[in-house]
Amino acid sequence: MDRLIYTAMSGANAAASRQSVLSNNLANASTNGFRAELSTYRAVPLQGDGATTRVFAVEATAGYLDRPGPAQHTDRGMDVMANGNAWFAVQGLDGTEAYTRNGHLEVSTDGTLVSPGGLPVLSNGGAPMTVPPGATVSIGNDGTVSAKVGNQPANTIGRLKMATPNAEDPLLRGADGLFRARSGDPLPNDDTAKLQVGSLEGSNVNAIEAMVGMIQTARQFETQMRLLQTAESNDRSAGQLLGLQG
Repeated sequence: MDRLIYTAMSGANAAASRQSVLSNNLANASTNGFRAELSTYRAVPLQGDGATTRVFAVEATAGYLDRPGPAQHTDRGMDVMANGNAWFAVQGLDGTEAYTRNGHLEVSTDGTLVSPGGLPVLSNGGAPMTVPPGATVSIGNDGTVSAKVGNQPANTIGRLKMATPNAEDPLLRGADGLFRARSGDPLPNDDTAKLQVGSLEGSNVNAIEAMVGMIQTARQFETQMRLLQTAESNDRSAGQLLGLQG
């Protein structure tokens, strides 16, 4: 009885966690540069005397789907899409260097070049870039950012930092939705990285797969709940039998 309860309870908890991951993926099916979060289950033995036969089924995050999303042409000069596996560097709210694939860049009220979330976009020198007041911004395919004020010649104000992670120091998703190197150190600038101007990378979430997964997970949760109800019914019947024998 005790084993059945632990099995059903841990299975229901794992299904609820997976449902949360899938629903978050589906909610971001239209978020530019979003990477679908992957999930898996792992068995964790329960610690304690007399509990060695009990095992929890725990939902574990397996990382993210490292596949570029579809290109969306916007013809906007400050919309850029990184080619290959390159990422744009931004400054997170905690002050650390983080990475994103969302290249919908804007100029804040104080003239700082920022990401859609208002985070400063970093140059290849690791510092935020400031745009002169009233300037028109243009970005080259190599990430060079130029600003032109009126009829004056355009001036280069910096070059976007684009980093390409490797197997030795892969990127991990943070709680803020940004990615950081597993080592915690900033990745080096990739001088060979290129980008497409006038395009944005869409989300790589497959909405149909996410919806099917949510339906399957909901049925798994219902199965675990029925097991708990069966355990309760068996316990009630056993109690009645013991009462008759007494």
